[in-house]
Amino acid sequence: MNLIKNTDKWIFSYIKQELKRLIFPVKVDGLVHIMFGCVDHYEPDLDNAPADLQMERVDRWMKGYPVLADKHRDSDGKCPRHTFFYPAETYVKEHLDLLADLCKRGYGEVEVHLHHDGDTEGSLMEKLNKAKKDFSRHGFLGKRKLSDSIKFAFIHGNWSLNNSRSDGKWCGVNNESHILSEAGCYADFTFPSAPSETQPKKINSIYYTSSSSKKPKTHNKGSDAQVGKYWNKDLLIVQGPLTLNWKGRKKGIFPAIENGEITGVNHPTLQRVDLWVKQGICVRGKENWVFVKVHTHGAPEKNAAALLGEPMDRMFSYLESKYNDGKKYALHYVTAREMYNIIKAAEAGESGEPGGYRDYLVE
Repeated sequence: MNLIKNTDKWIFSYIKQELKRLIFPVKVDGLVHIMFGCVDHYEPDLDNAPADLQMERVDRWMKGYPVLADKHRDSDGKCPRHTFFYPAETYVKEHLDLLADLCKRGYGEVEVHLHHDGDTEGSLMEKLNKAKKDFSRHGFLGKRKLSDSIKFAFIHGNWSLNNSRSDGKWCGVNNESHILSEAGCYADFTFPSAPSETQPKKINSIYYTSSSSKKPKTHNKGSDAQVGKYWNKDLLIVQGPLTLNWKGRKKGIFPAIENGEITGVNHPTLQRVDLWVKQGICVRGKENWVFVKVHTHGAPEKNAAALLGEPMDRMFSYLESKYNDGKKYALHYVTAREMYNIIKAAEAGESGEPGGYRDYLVE
């Protein structure tokens, strides 16, 4: 990746973060709990794939993921669980029938992904309501405890949450965060998006944001999630790691952008895993609960080969050996929904094993 490309969107936040760590290093007492989750922009139709190839892509995961996941366990005895953010605009019943079987066996969950363009508040709400209806038909999406209210996690197609592209494409709704919240979205998992121009200024954070009909990209800033603090904002943003990889230099000179993306050519190396954990993404005041959210586009063949094969197998083994020793670290494999619930438990000041809060608010 080109270091220059759109780094102006976030590089000063990175410099500030690194200086703060150098001057005021965070000291954590006791066991550090690592919540690890992979969120997948799972698009079987990517690159205009014909229907038969789309089914092959879904079937590959049906067969391959259990073989991989069954080799691994976290400190709670749970296998890695994948979160499939499926594109609502290209809903195919047969795809979700297969994924429903996989998820019922404990290997993951399905949430809402949406690519859209030129929408209004009303047309966006219609699309979100249709997605909820389509997905719920297969038993997907959570519900708030003691309520029938459907709740969902969200990833924005083309990264353009809150109309954040300068040309206004691939969204159209400045106050999208508010519409998402009204529709039942409990958290957005879109970012980081670097090197895209949609990357917000705020990095390596779990924070709340409000949107405005008059201004795009209001999630450029927000209020950090904190223990004992309630924010009257529209939406929770759960970010993954974004930093510079000085050991992975491009052309031997420029550091690579580390954005937590796993692909067929950008494998989850052990050194990358350490960088992800090092970012220390957490709820303020609960620094010993660290959230590591990586992302991928797992349907295409080249990416699937890495995600279902030796690279991911090696990554899980490394997580379990280094970050699940029971002395310094404890590892917890989580879905996007479970990650949200544990974040809310941290905000509420809950203690003990974070794995016990996987169904804290939304189940």
